[in-house]
Amino acid sequence: MLSCRLQPKSYQYLLAFIFAIEEVNRNPHLLPNMSLGFYLYNAIHSEWKTLESTLTWLSAVGKAIPNYTCVRKSKSVAVITGNTGDFSTDRDALTYGPFDQILGENHQFTYQMAPRESFLAMGMVSLMLHFHWTWVGLVIAEDTRGIQFLGDIREEMNKNEICVAFVEILSVTDRTYAPSDWHNHFRILESTANVVVIYGDTNSFMGLSFSRHGLLVTWKVWITTSQWDFITSENEIMMDTFHGTLSFSHSHDEIPGFKYFLKTVNPSKYPENFYLTKFWFLYFPCSISKSDSDMFKACPANASLEDLPVHVFDMSMSEGSYHIYNAVYAVAHTLHEMLLQRVEVQPMWNADGLMVYPWQLNSFLKNIKFDNSVGYEVNLDQERVSRKDYDILNYWNFPQGLHLQVKVGKFSPRAPHGHRLSISEEMIEWNVEFKEIPRSVCSESCGPGFRKTHQEGQAACCFDCTPCPENEISNETDVEQCVRYRCLPKVVVFLAYEDPLGAALAGLALGFSVLTALVLVVFVKHRNTPLVKANNHNLSYTLLTSLCLCFLCSLLFLGRPNTATCILQQTTFAIVFTVAVSTVLAKTITVVLAFKATAPGKRMRQWLVSGASNSVIPICSLLQVMLCGIWLGTCPPFIDTDTHAEPQQLLVLCNKGSATLFYLVFSVAFLARSLPDTFNEAKYLTFSMLVFCSVWVTFIPVYNSTKGKVMVAVEVFSILASCVGLLGCIFSPKCYILLVRPNRNVLQGIKEKARCS
Repeated sequence: MLSCRLQPKSYQYLLAFIFAIEEVNRNPHLLPNMSLGFYLYNAIHSEWKTLESTLTWLSAVGKAIPNYTCVRKSKSVAVITGNTGDFSTDRDALTYGPFDQILGENHQFTYQMAPRESFLAMGMVSLMLHFHWTWVGLVIAEDTRGIQFLGDIREEMNKNEICVAFVEILSVTDRTYAPSDWHNHFRILESTANVVVIYGDTNSFMGLSFSRHGLLVTWKVWITTSQWDFITSENEIMMDTFHGTLSFSHSHDEIPGFKYFLKTVNPSKYPENFYLTKFWFLYFPCSISKSDSDMFKACPANASLEDLPVHVFDMSMSEGSYHIYNAVYAVAHTLHEMLLQRVEVQPMWNADGLMVYPWQLNSFLKNIKFDNSVGYEVNLDQERVSRKDYDILNYWNFPQGLHLQVKVGKFSPRAPHGHRLSISEEMIEWNVEFKEIPRSVCSESCGPGFRKTHQEGQAACCFDCTPCPENEISNETDVEQCVRYRCLPKVVVFLAYEDPLGAALAGLALGFSVLTALVLVVFVKHRNTPLVKANNHNLSYTLLTSLCLCFLCSLLFLGRPNTATCILQQTTFAIVFTVAVSTVLAKTITVVLAFKATAPGKRMRQWLVSGASNSVIPICSLLQVMLCGIWLGTCPPFIDTDTHAEPQQLLVLCNKGSATLFYLVFSVAFLARSLPDTFNEAKYLTFSMLVFCSVWVTFIPVYNSTKGKVMVAVEVFSILASCVGLLGCIFSPKCYILLVRPNRNVLQGIKEKARCS
C-alpha cells in the first residue's frame, strides 16, 4: 500500500510506485509465479482524515470500522508512506520521506529508506566557508527533525566561527496562514544576513509562502534541501524570489526506463487510477464527456507528461521517488527470501503456504540487503551511518518560467578533509540583486594594523576594528590581539624631489637664489652711486651673498636624508644664516649708533666713525662656528625615523639644532623698533625683522602640529619665507630707485628726501 499527499510532485511518487511494481512483476527471478498488488491512499493535510484513511485500509470494506478487519486473505503486508504522521500501524512501514531520528527509536516496525542526514549540516557549513558567509539566518520547522537539525547546524557553525543572525521556528501544527506569518516574513527580510538556511518540507512551510503576501524578495540567498519543494508551492511571479537558491539533495542515479515509462503513461493505460485521471484533467485541455467510455477521447491524443512545465511535473526522478522505488524492491526481496526459506523447510506446500502475515516480515526486512538496478546497495539497517554524497542544485528562473535545477557542485563526506566540497562558481546563477558573489557578514574584516573589538551584547561576528596600540602590530586579517615580536615592513617616505610638493619647493629655492644673484649684480653695477654707498655696499654684498646661499641650503632638506646631508643641512644653514642675520644686525647697529650719537663729543660717535659695527659679522659667525664645532663634537646630527606620523609609513628625517641666534636677532629687531620713522633705512630694517620674526614664531606651532613629509616641507617653507622677507623688505625699495627712478639716485635727492621725511 502507498500513502502520499497529492501535491503535484506526489503524482511522480505514485507513478514511481506503479513503475516499480510492474518492474518486479515482470522480473522472472524475483517472486516467480507471483504478482504484487497495491492500494493507494491519499494522506491529505488533516490529521483526522489521515486517521480515517488508516482505519479504512485496515477494515478493507471501504469504510472505517475500528478494531475490525473484514478480509482474511489478500491483506496488505507493508505500508510505504511519506512520514510518521501519515500512518501509524503495527504493520511494517517503509518511509520515503527524510530520515527521522525519533522515528527509528519509537517505531520498531518502521524502516526508513532515506539515509541519515548526519553530514547535511557539515555540507551546508562547508558551502558557507567556501563563500566566506559568516552571518547566516536559520528558518526551521518545529518538528523533531527540525529541532535535531537546528542543534547539528548550530554546533557545526560554532566550530567554524559562523554566527547565527536569527532563528525562526515555524509551527507545523497549524496548516493555515496565520497573522504571525507576517512577523516571520519581516524578521527574515529585515535581517542584515544575506544568506538564510531553510530546513523543513513543503507541508511544514505553508506559512512561509511569499506569494501569500505578494513579497518579491531578491536580496537573499536561500540554502535548503530537496524536501522543500518551493517550485510547486509558489506562483509563477513569486518564483523570482527563489532564483539562485542552493539546494542539497542526496545523490542518486537515474533509474533505467523510468523516463520512458513517464512519457507513455496516460489515463487510458490505467483507467482504474483515479488520481492519474484527476491529474490529467487538471493540467491538460480535456473536456467533460457524458459517456465514461468516451471521457479520455475528450483529451489530446498525444498528451504526455513531458509536455508539462518543470514546476508542474519534473521528468527527472526525484529523491522521494527514488526511495519509493527502493522500498518496493525491499518488500519484494523480503517476500522472496521468506518464500525461499519456506520452500527449503517445506518442499510440498499448498496455497495456504503462500499466505504471509505482516508480523512475519519484520525479522527478514531489518536484515535485507540488495543492489538496485543502478548498482547501489540498499540496506535497511537503522544503525548505519550513511556517508552518501549530496548534490548541490542551483535553481534558475531567468528568463521567467525557466524552472531549472542545475547541478553546480557536490559534497562528499567520504572525501579527505579539504576536498569534500566541489563547486563550480561560474555556473551559479545568483538572485538578480547580486551582481557578484553575495557577501553575508555582520562586520567587515579588520586588515593588518588593526584588531577586532567585539561589540557588547552582539554575536562574535559583530565587531569594530581598532588600531593596534603603540609598539604592537598585526600582519593578518581579523586578529583578536596585536603582537609585539613580529613587524610589518613600513613604507619608507621622505620629501623627495619627485614629489609635487618637493618639486615646488625646489623650484622656489632655485628661483629666489637666481633673483638674489640678479640683485647682487645690480648693486655691483651701481656700486659708485650715492644710494649704494649710503647703504654700506660691503654689508649689502655680504647680505645678498648669504641670502643666496640660504636659498640654496634649503635644497639640502629635500631628497632622502643621509649622514652628510644631515650634518650639512643643519651646520651650513646655521652658519650662512648667521652671516645673513648678523649682517642685518650690523646694519641695525649702524643705524642705532647713528641716531644715538648725534650729539658731538659722545663716545658712541667714535664707535660709529671707527666702523665697529662691521665687527659684528665675524664675531657672530665665529661664535656660530664654535657652537657648531661643539655640537658636531658632542652630539652631531644623525638620521632619525618617525614611526608615529603615519601607522603604515616610516618617515626618514634629521634631528634639529638650536634657535639661540633667532632670539638674539629678535631682541636686536626689538631695539630697532624705536628708531626714528623719518629714516627710511630704519623702517626697512625694522619691517624686515618683524617679517622674519613673524615667520619663525608662526613656524613653531605649525611645525609641531604637522606630521610626515609635510613637517619637513614646513621647515623648508619657513627658511624660504624668512629669506624672502629680508630680501624684499631691505632691497626691493633700493632696486626700485636704481632701476625705475634713477633720477633720485643722487646725493642732493637723498638729502631732500631725508629732509622731507
